[in-house]
Amino acid sequence: MEVKPKFLIKNGKRLDGRKVGEWREIKITTGVIPNADGSCQVDFGKTKVIAAVYGPRELHPKHMVLSDRALVRARYDMLSFSVEDRKRPGPGRREIEISKVIAEALRSVVMVEKFPRSVIDVFVTVIQADASTRIAGLNAASVALADAGIPMKGLVTGVAFGKIYDETGKGVMVADVFKPEDQWGEADIAYAKSIANDEVVLLQMDGDVTKKEFLEGKAMADKAIEYTYQEQVKALKAKYEGD
Repeated sequence: MEVKPKFLIKNGKRLDGRKVGEWREIKITTGVIPNADGSCQVDFGKTKVIAAVYGPRELHPKHMVLSDRALVRARYDMLSFSVEDRKRPGPGRREIEISKVIAEALRSVVMVEKFPRSVIDVFVTVIQADASTRIAGLNAASVALADAGIPMKGLVTGVAFGKIYDETGKGVMVADVFKPEDQWGEADIAYAKSIANDEVVLLQMDGDVTKKEFLEGKAMADKAIEYTYQEQVKALKAKYEGD
């Protein structure tokens, strides 16, 4: 049984040594699944997620076909060994909810009208979890779609930010929360947008923050998103410049 820390930040440093606005090391790799039309692995610190894209392809069952556009489906799943307490195989309520969230975010940027009567399937698999898995999955899925050559209005890029307490009991906003902050913090906010048109495509909050705190956290998150976006672009260029 894990023991809750007395505080999550001390002297301006978080438990893993980061400053409040600092994000974890990010590694993005494309083409990790050769049999997929597009794929990507994203590492946010110890969180590791793989996304694979298949399509556009024929949709079954036929009653789900959309005559004027493609259907974008997403399935998010956590492997049993991805967390310390082994989870039961297969999707639970949380996985189903996150699958829906990822699909809706991706639909906002995919040019679905170019592929009527077809389906684009996105599979997001968490192989190691240390918080921010839906965000890492969304970032990976976005790059995997681009790797598959799916036309998009722009990449989707996100980061989670939140509110934790220091040794004095003061609430502090931080960017890119990791497991202890996700477990024991006051608030956790999943945030993603399309930088191309500055459109927010995902915003979910668990906990409470004031408007001032939210804007403070969002400002830090926007800096992390800009950096992550550059890493997404770099990963895509690296693959095709190497071909």
